Amino acid sequence: MQVMIGGIIAAVVGLLGIVIWWSQFVTLLAGGIPVALLIGGALAIYVGYDEIRDQMREKKEASAGNDELEKAKQELEKAKAEAERYKEELEKTKTDTETT
Repeated sequence: MQVMIGGIIAAVVGLLGIVIWWSQFVTLLAGGIPVALLIGGALAIYVGYDEIRDQMREKKEASAGNDELEKAKQELEKAKAEAERYKEELEKTKTDTETT
């Protein structure tokens, strides 16, 4: 409750200050708006640059991931071929053992 009363008092005093010192308030606004626009523009440029840098990093990681995927697929194919060769050798050994 005390905070609310303090807020009301501050709002009333602020409103009276703007009414009494209107010309100084307008002068302050006239000087503050360009500074705020300059700082806001610099922040927007930085955020845009950071976003572009993140997108480039994601593309680079995605292409590196694709290379790793292709390598894994090739290794899998080699392993399948080797397993098939071992299976054929096992079958050949079984038939040789049965005939003897």
